[in-house]
Amino acid sequence: MNISRIAITPGEPAGIGPDITLQIAQQGWDAQLIVIADKSLMLSRAEQLGLSIELIEFDPTSAPEKHQPGKLFIQHTPMEKAAVAGQLDDKNGHYVVDTLTLASQGNMDDIFDAVVTGPVNKGIINQAGVPFSGHTEFFANHSNTSDVVMLLATEGLQVALVTTHLPLQYVAMAITPERLHKVTSILHSELQLKLGLNNPRILVCGLNPHAGESGHLGREEIEVIEPTLDILRKEGMDLVGPLPADTLFQPKYLEDADAVLAMYHDQGLPVLKYKGFGNAVNITLGLPYIRTSVDHGTALDLAGTGEADTGSMKVAITHAIKMAKEKLLRQA
Repeated sequence: MNISRIAITPGEPAGIGPDITLQIAQQGWDAQLIVIADKSLMLSRAEQLGLSIELIEFDPTSAPEKHQPGKLFIQHTPMEKAAVAGQLDDKNGHYVVDTLTLASQGNMDDIFDAVVTGPVNKGIINQAGVPFSGHTEFFANHSNTSDVVMLLATEGLQVALVTTHLPLQYVAMAITPERLHKVTSILHSELQLKLGLNNPRILVCGLNPHAGESGHLGREEIEVIEPTLDILRKEGMDLVGPLPADTLFQPKYLEDADAVLAMYHDQGLPVLKYKGFGNAVNITLGLPYIRTSVDHGTALDLAGTGEADTGSMKVAITHAIKMAKEKLLRQA
């Protein structure tokens, strides 16, 4: 069987990204892991954590090999200034973006089969003079992808979003028939292609309380959501809803569903993070390659202490490997 190559970008060098990358490298993986980072950063952080690591220069022309505990392939990417755990420095803002660029290009060139991203600090990257609104937007722009969908997953629950980081006052205006059709179509096709679900069942939240209560609490369900779902059902999609968001997150609905489509960020993600924070993964759907990410921030106070929890990174890598294998099977 083909061995997948998984690129890892540790993210902010002063945060816990390098720590959790080194920690997960202490166990075996059914894939080749390649960290895109500064070699001196990884070695110095390993020493600080008391971890033994052998860094091997990555050669894309060599045959992939499974990850061995205590070893890690590296694509060296130099920092401008040595990083100190817990201390942000805008001089390394460009370095973080360089690692993301190499990961994205490597995936588009079929050198890698997926990328797993560690946490970044958006503010320090912008302070370095690099316009940066987030991983998702960066990868979409670099790969010339017009539309992507955020999916967060944990054991027993997957939640995708129609809108992401929007003020609430703009959410209703953003939920148009065109956007709902596009997001649902991407979610459906990616659940098939990358997650191996032949006929995924998707539960769709209403926008308003009680899904609008037949128009008494809002008409978006009647005028936008229901008509769009009817069109999508005629295209062969198994969609249930719109359902009241305050009642659909219970076993009698979720046990027969593959994903939930929420209308906005804080409608679906609080439930998912309550259920699985620290063991959840952020997946970007719609990209021409597989991208997963941890569900937490840089945790500067834990950097270099050895106390960072690796749970989300393990889940992100596990999902990336699984999705990479599924994609290869589908394309075979």
